[in-house]
Amino acid sequence: MELLIAYRDDPAGYNMANFLLKNMTLDGDVFRGDFYDLIIISTPTISADWLEEKYDYDGFVFLSKHAAESGVLALTCHSTGNFSDAKFGGNDRQVAIPHPDLQKRYLQTLQKHQSNFSEFQITIEATHHGPTGLTKPTIFIEIGTTQKQWNDVSLCESVAKLVHQVFTNKITENPVAICFGGTHYSTKFTHELLEGKFALGTVIPKHALDELDEELFSHIISQNKIAKFALLDWRGLGTNKQKILELLKSTSLEIIKL
Repeated sequence: MELLIAYRDDPAGYNMANFLLKNMTLDGDVFRGDFYDLIIISTPTISADWLEEKYDYDGFVFLSKHAAESGVLALTCHSTGNFSDAKFGGNDRQVAIPHPDLQKRYLQTLQKHQSNFSEFQITIEATHHGPTGLTKPTIFIEIGTTQKQWNDVSLCESVAKLVHQVFTNKITENPVAICFGGTHYSTKFTHELLEGKFALGTVIPKHALDELDEELFSHIISQNKIAKFALLDWRGLGTNKQKILELLKSTSLEIIKL
């Protein structure tokens, strides 16, 4: 069973959680449900590396706000990790175990209901921020992008209904790929997730490829044990194209250029 987590002072996360818990039973500090459990925590979700000290679950799904300087409205979902210094939770140069099949099902469910969110971009983000130290799959589901959207109870409840819908149906398994290159909001990888056959593991954007060395690469591979493919944004690898190809030679991943 999965544990859903929201931070009390995050309006978007709290609004989603507050809707979902209406049909759940409080047991201590955990809201129990038929398909998932839920907690509301008093500290930021990006720093929740401590969760497994108290809670034993198959995976961790964080309900959260999404912020962006651009102000572009977005509904996002992404894995967590730091490719360099941990400026926003988690540990330096550590990535969490992704949650690829859940991410794919959730974003495809959003896409099916695109008409309900016509102002919003539906997109993945590259792997970023904490927590990074949990030993079970970890994913963020986010509503962006300003206070107006975070505090829009109707919007948050509409997204929460789809989160619930995802968990009430069997989540199918897909071939999993680690992604290299491109921008933080990768149109190529998002399109592959929505329209293609792959679910996505860790997504390493172009700006983080400079940080990639054998040690970090080996760690990323170990956190993506179920991945059988490497998706390369071929034009989005920049000067690191040859380095990535050399690192991938040490693996059995099948390379696919997009």
